[in-house]
Amino acid sequence: MAEPTSALMSTYAPPAVRFVRGEGSWLFDDTDKRYLDLLSGLAVTSLGHAHPEVAAAICAQSSRLLHVSNLFGNEHNEALASELDQLLGGSAGQPLGRVFFSNSGAEANECAIKLARKFGGRGRHVVVSAYGSFHGRTLATLHATGQPQKHEAFQPLPEGFRHAAFNDLAALAEAVDGGVAAVLLEVVQGEGGVNPVDREYLQGVAALCKERGALLMLDEVQTGLGRCGEWFAHQAYGIEPDVVTMAKALGNGMPIGACWARAEVAAAFEPGDHATTYGGQPLAAAAARKVVEVMKREDVPARANAAGAAITEGLTGRPGIASVRGMGLLLAVELDGVPAADVARLLLERGVVVNAVSPTALRLAPSLLISDDEVKLAVASIVGAIADELAN
Repeated sequence: MAEPTSALMSTYAPPAVRFVRGEGSWLFDDTDKRYLDLLSGLAVTSLGHAHPEVAAAICAQSSRLLHVSNLFGNEHNEALASELDQLLGGSAGQPLGRVFFSNSGAEANECAIKLARKFGGRGRHVVVSAYGSFHGRTLATLHATGQPQKHEAFQPLPEGFRHAAFNDLAALAEAVDGGVAAVLLEVVQGEGGVNPVDREYLQGVAALCKERGALLMLDEVQTGLGRCGEWFAHQAYGIEPDVVTMAKALGNGMPIGACWARAEVAAAFEPGDHATTYGGQPLAAAAARKVVEVMKREDVPARANAAGAAITEGLTGRPGIASVRGMGLLLAVELDGVPAADVARLLLERGVVVNAVSPTALRLAPSLLISDDEVKLAVASIVGAIADELAN
């Protein structure tokens, strides 16, 4: 075995590029080469890199107060919780639900899983999720993730998880018995290949959960906060979940996640049932409050719909592209006749950042503030790279 050349654990492949700064939809590496970022750090920097208002909020808070622990209040977390609750249907004077702040999407999903177990009670603790899903890398969220190949190296995993085929209501109905506390789904499977849920399926799942007394928990870590053309992707489906998790875009790069639950579900938690040292701390919460403020002012759901439609129209029917799928600005470009990894590598060489989310598909999740000219450049770059790969 070769001697390691880095002090970092080898949980990622060696990086092809080292980025040192960003501005809007653009990244710059350590040679000052610039790249059009169509991935946003995996759907995180939804307002673009170094957004001036978010940067100013972080700077101001960093010199004011960084941390006090959740044994005490701070000036941001209750206001931020109220903002998120209102985006999910509550009102300023009458919240619909309650929020727990975490540091990541995986931790938000851990909170949801623990809440489901507490709400269900002993003997009703199973969480059913879909094959192809991704819910995190902790042991519990890894088992909730419906990708068995990711499980094997870490067996035995925590018990109490079950999987059913995605978009197959009959399979889900068979899996949801009296021991099931909750169903956990993504509205669009992100890491699984950018696969949107069928409308009839999700509405059927909601009805099934209500009929059988199981919680409907939606993982909106990648799809939430305007990314899919609604504040939360499930709002396009006319359903009312019991629990919603979010992260990624919430801090625009500052680590923060949240688990929202309807008030009657959230009431299952009592002081001491769940905690995290950094969740909702002033620096992250100040950044997130500014992010939400800018998102509302810019109407990012509408911008995501418009830009996503323009990208889809520009790519559809081009040589080497079988289809474009997704919602808003969470898209997959399904390729025909050329490996996605090869196209992604060529695009990176040419200064465009995308992700080969599967062997045959590229994932696009650009800034929700991407300009019309940047959209045109993105389309032209992808079409050109695919054409050149096809010609080889």
